Amino acid sequence: MFPGMDYARESSGVVGTILIPTRFVWPYGGRSVYLSGSFTGWADHWPMTPVEGCPTVFQTICSLPPGYHQYKFIVDGEWRHDEHQPFVSGNYGTVNTVLLARESDYIPAISSPQVPSGSSMDVDNDAFQRVVRVSDGTLHEVLPRISEADLEVSRHRISGFLSTRTAYELLPESGKVIALDVDLPVKQSFHILHEQGVPIAPLWDFSKGKFVGVLSALDFILIMRELGNHGSNLTEEELETHTISAWKEAKLYLSRQTNEHGGSFPTRLVQAGPDENLKDVALKILQTGVATVPIIHSSSEDGSYPQLLHLASLSDILKCICRYFRHSSGSLPVLQLPICAIPLGTWVPKIGEQNIRPLAMLRPSASLSAALNLLVQAQVSSIPIVDDNDSLLDLYSRSDITSLAKDKLYTHINLEEMTIHQALQLGQEPFSPYGISSQRCHMCLRSDPLHKVMERLAKPGVRRLIIVEAGSKRVEGIVSLSDIFRFLLG
Repeated sequence: MFPGMDYARESSGVVGTILIPTRFVWPYGGRSVYLSGSFTGWADHWPMTPVEGCPTVFQTICSLPPGYHQYKFIVDGEWRHDEHQPFVSGNYGTVNTVLLARESDYIPAISSPQVPSGSSMDVDNDAFQRVVRVSDGTLHEVLPRISEADLEVSRHRISGFLSTRTAYELLPESGKVIALDVDLPVKQSFHILHEQGVPIAPLWDFSKGKFVGVLSALDFILIMRELGNHGSNLTEEELETHTISAWKEAKLYLSRQTNEHGGSFPTRLVQAGPDENLKDVALKILQTGVATVPIIHSSSEDGSYPQLLHLASLSDILKCICRYFRHSSGSLPVLQLPICAIPLGTWVPKIGEQNIRPLAMLRPSASLSAALNLLVQAQVSSIPIVDDNDSLLDLYSRSDITSLAKDKLYTHINLEEMTIHQALQLGQEPFSPYGISSQRCHMCLRSDPLHKVMERLAKPGVRRLIIVEAGSKRVEGIVSLSDIFRFLLG
């Protein structure tokens, strides 16, 4: 039933001993990875296999008896332990530990598992304990839970840290920020964003002498939809006649219409000063739904002669959190929990489970028009593209719309006729195979601890992680930067 090793076949255990299928994971890559431990006598090395679609993640499932076990990994011939799992020092150096409960010990929540009597080791297995049992052929996972007190402690410490740091600390040592004049034609601005590889740019109004808004990939999605409504094909002339300022006026009209259907677009510039604290900047992003906040400084009281310093994002702020708490994550109990054990992200509902916020997914054969409509109506920034088994193939994001500027493709496409598969190929290199791109699809497992998910989301260019089932790559959910901050800030 379970791939992996059976303790009963490898040892002289008592017949009838209850065995617990336990998954071991090495998520840090390597050419060959083996598992060894107290359950193998430290002599046998059990092979681990890469997870399909996640070549840096190795796993194996072993049927082990209840009790306390120690284990290590052999990665490319070198003994290693996982620093993010519980570990102790023993006769075999630093080893990881796992405590498997007996059948009678299963409880809905694990709050303070006890070390077996006779052991002098103080082991904390709350964070990463993944205990499963088989009952009537069904696999169940016992999830750890965090107390309200620990949750409040974690949130208080993160909130306190962000309140004492300013947006000035987000400024890079060097870099550039692209800004556009509101009198530029839409077509030209479309090309600039594509050529510069940026999905968003602040807008400068020369007559007013200030920044008045931003132009983003969402604007181009709305433009494509609107212009597409007036004919089967988009023409270059139509885009030539629309300046950014003219489009913004039209967008106000669209916003009033959209308000009647339960949504709206930001109508004013959301900005921050370099002296504002990071908590306030994060809350501005969450409350307005924008992707970035321009950091603007003016030396005069009336705000004249503003200087655009940076475009702050939740990714920047998350990077600060990860860097600060990297060596003291124990002070934040919530970071040790697997993401499936906390109210975080959007998940595919289980059978019989009510889904308050459905997870938007599409097949590669769906039309580009369907994808753009879903991005706007569901108010999401990306859509997982899946096969008939709901296994992840690719991801279509708002920023992918800028690929239509390549070779002026927008002048001769039909949104209803072009498929998502075709649209995604526009942004790929010639002759590249269709499927999961490591640069586009960033994935995680439901068992990954929160701190590991945060570290991945803090990397440049990563805005969300697709939660997939190990092996099948079946989409189980999605967690975004905004999900992380809504949870951490309460």
